[in-house]
Amino acid sequence: RDWGALASRERVVTFPKRREIVVDRPTQYTRARLSQFANLVDTTGTEPGTRGYLYRIRQEDVWAAPFDDADALVDALRSVLPRRFEHLEDWVRDQWRRAHRFRLSTHEDGYVVLTAASESLMGNVADQHLDDDHLRAPISDTEAWVNEGAVAEIKRALYDAGYPVEDDRDLETGDPVDIELTTDLRDYQETWVETFLDRKSGVYVGPPGSGKTVAAIATIAAVGGETLILVPSRELADQWREELLDHSTVDPGDIGLYHGGTKDISPVTIATYQIAGMDRHRSLFDSRKWGLICFDEVHHVTAPVYSRTAEFQSKHRLGLSATPVSETGSEEDIYTLIGQPIGADWDTLFEAGFVQEPEVEIRYVPWRDELAQSEYAAADGRERRRLAAENPAKVEEIRYLLAAHRDKKALVFVEYLDQGDEISDALGAPFISGETPHHERAELFRRFRAADSNAEDTESDDLDVLVVSRVGDEGIDLPNAELAVVASGLGGSRRQGSQRAGRTMRPTGSALVYVLATRGSSEEEFAQRQMRHLGRKGVRVRETNVAE
Repeated sequence: RDWGALASRERVVTFPKRREIVVDRPTQYTRARLSQFANLVDTTGTEPGTRGYLYRIRQEDVWAAPFDDADALVDALRSVLPRRFEHLEDWVRDQWRRAHRFRLSTHEDGYVVLTAASESLMGNVADQHLDDDHLRAPISDTEAWVNEGAVAEIKRALYDAGYPVEDDRDLETGDPVDIELTTDLRDYQETWVETFLDRKSGVYVGPPGSGKTVAAIATIAAVGGETLILVPSRELADQWREELLDHSTVDPGDIGLYHGGTKDISPVTIATYQIAGMDRHRSLFDSRKWGLICFDEVHHVTAPVYSRTAEFQSKHRLGLSATPVSETGSEEDIYTLIGQPIGADWDTLFEAGFVQEPEVEIRYVPWRDELAQSEYAAADGRERRRLAAENPAKVEEIRYLLAAHRDKKALVFVEYLDQGDEISDALGAPFISGETPHHERAELFRRFRAADSNAEDTESDDLDVLVVSRVGDEGIDLPNAELAVVASGLGGSRRQGSQRAGRTMRPTGSALVYVLATRGSSEEEFAQRQMRHLGRKGVRVRETNVAE
């Protein structure tokens, strides 16, 4: 019994020079403490209660730590480490000081002021990293009059220099919005909202099904000012409108849609990134006094075509994302322009039962068509990747998986339109792509949501299988999807892999994700990379070689 107790106890190992903390079998207290000032990098093990965790303390984690002063932060650090590490504590204190050295505020005459904590910071750091057109004129040795149109650029430049800016401007909230939440929040959602209201900015990070949209609606109600919600597609705009009506008391007449189909500015306006960022519409949005701007699928903010929407001014800025990770490292831009991450670890939600953990299986499919294999061997570059993705043997494998799980609602994801058409014909299932008209796409999603996979009504026009291109990768709410087959698209990002796995996540019921990769091709590496990212979030991943 003594040996068993010793083997099952929590163990914490610290690597202070790397600023890394490894925890085996952490208690709930330790994980809660670490989440306040450290980033979860990786997890090992599969069963709840047996996992090991790797945390890394980054400068942005210290900058965003929810403490009143550096002493409180260091006390939290000491509470979970086996002993004191002076070098690590000194680094944490130094980073904390950096986070409170520059401040934006509103002068009593209405203009914006940048204040530095010392004359040397203003004379060296600010002068060195800010362009001439960022500041209008000096006010004192530690203050400068800011060009309001350059606020976002000033934040980004000083953040890159290692000095995040506190934004305490007295911004308007616009006309009040009469809205109250009608849905009870889970404990962690309440924590998200409280943390956000304290910071006035941030990004809710959690898997699909964790309730980011409901938490955002609670935030809209708490702020109570005019709200702009930015989304990547018209489908998601319509979905947001339904969510607002389902979970709040907002008057339908107070919700406006602004996209390619309709253009209505209201107390709560839902617009697409593309339209809002266009020059001819941008001035309209920029002239409003928003109490809150909500950036759904917030990683879109870093794309050049959408980045101008991040410059809209508002008293509060909220982002939503299943995973803000980016292959280019642009998550730093997200944290600079929108706010620091707020959210629970995926595996925490799995263990608590709020979200059903999906089962993910990579299936390595062989070449069964000699001609296709020969074409692959003779090709190179992008063409080789496309041929591996369109391996004809995948069609047979998809048929097999759907037959093995005929009682489950299924989504089949593809990268290439020709492959989507081929699989659609083979399965007799609709194919939704960017070329599908909006009204037709909306109707197909409606039929899929309405379908009951166990229903015996053969006359129903409901759908239990959809073939979907990238248009289905984000934002579309298909809560009854129980099975996902990723036929191609493995060259995409880790974020895309998380989104596709996330399409099957929901509070109850089993969820299955099959990732098809052509054996012996670059798809093997892509599949393993995407799924390793899920594994770090606590998702179990297994691998299978399909027989010749």
